Amino acid sequence: MTTNTPEITNLPLPPGKFGLPFIGETIGFFTDPQFNQKRVAKYGKIYKTNLFNNPTVTMIGADANTFLFRNENSYVVSSWPKSTRILLGDLSLVIRGGEFHTSRRKLLYQAFQPRALASYIPTMEKISNEYLQRWEKLEEFTWYPELRNYTFDIASNLLVGKDGGSKTPLGELFETWSAGLFTIPNPFPWTRFQKALRARKALLKQLEKIVIQRQQEDNLGEDALGLLIQAKDEEGNSLTLEELKDQVLLLLFAGHETLTSALASFCLLTAQHPDVMAKLREEQAKLSLTSPLSLEDIKQMTYLEQVIKEVMRVIPPVGGGFRKVIKSFEFKGYQIPEGWTIQYQIPQTHKDHTIYTDSDRFDPERFSLSRAEDKQASFGYIPFGGGLRECLGKEFARLEMRIFAAKLLQNYQWDLLKDQNLDLVTVPSPHPKDGLKISFRRC
Repeated sequence: MTTNTPEITNLPLPPGKFGLPFIGETIGFFTDPQFNQKRVAKYGKIYKTNLFNNPTVTMIGADANTFLFRNENSYVVSSWPKSTRILLGDLSLVIRGGEFHTSRRKLLYQAFQPRALASYIPTMEKISNEYLQRWEKLEEFTWYPELRNYTFDIASNLLVGKDGGSKTPLGELFETWSAGLFTIPNPFPWTRFQKALRARKALLKQLEKIVIQRQQEDNLGEDALGLLIQAKDEEGNSLTLEELKDQVLLLLFAGHETLTSALASFCLLTAQHPDVMAKLREEQAKLSLTSPLSLEDIKQMTYLEQVIKEVMRVIPPVGGGFRKVIKSFEFKGYQIPEGWTIQYQIPQTHKDHTIYTDSDRFDPERFSLSRAEDKQASFGYIPFGGGLRECLGKEFARLEMRIFAAKLLQNYQWDLLKDQNLDLVTVPSPHPKDGLKISFRRC
């Protein structure tokens, strides 16, 4: 690879089409689940398009991910669609770069270090048990919206100290806000984006009340909000009220949206693979763990860990990410011009048959110590992204998934109901089109 030399301008641009004026291929990107697969089949793993009125190069595969993640701030910087930038807020960690991003990431990490995670386990268990008992009484229901409430209740409790958050105005506003994150930022008041923008303003008012009330308490608490209020950067400065609101909003999103998708995918894929389900139950029975669980208990669930990793390989909760080119470079014989946007692709990376044997097959044992297929290429397995921008709440999500799955497997049986559409809706995160209709009972 060469970078920023006169020879670059003589290289061809990647193949592909820009589509319509202004909007390019953005509508197809949102509405066609096969958008990337079709273009990969036609052009290969590097192609150009136009998304959100930006000339964009999609770069797919472990080599592309390695280049992008290792050259953050040298040739590329993090970038987000306009709707996402506006709705997350100017002070949000994921929007900012440079020293600001580095220092704030260190502060926010305090809420996800091992000691903090261990303290979250009792609450995760308690809320999990409450929902499992509720679902047992329902017997038949649509699971995805229930899972959204479940993850939001845990996130709002552990991140801002709000019990039953899904049943409060905070939960309702959050649903409207998150629905607009990855949309075209239209000015019309009836659009998802404008509804989300109004919801953001109302959400920030709610969060401001929560933050101010907490700041006035003698005991700031050990949840994420309490830790953030007490946190100071290297110069001894605390986070401002405005920044606290934006960072808490980001944490609620990170602890809710993609995690719900991952849980729904776990429930779907294990129901479709009874052999895997049987092995999961066998492991739980053999371990015979009782509440309260500990981090050490959870580490013993090695087959469950393999299954969760395979779930997120087959249906990653995030489709990819964007980078802005700040310095032209060459990749695989093509010029990637300064000012363009790059999209890296997680689902397509996870289907690379040179890394994963029989990559279309659901096979948790590919992550066993003896096979470890994900270790064969740097950044060949990236459900949480990678590099400087790897998901900060990765361990929070993994912990919640394992607790949820263990509780579910120990005592309950679920089966998919007939006559439902299980095709995946991919925006804002993958989930079955009909919401995952199931029957649910105690084993």
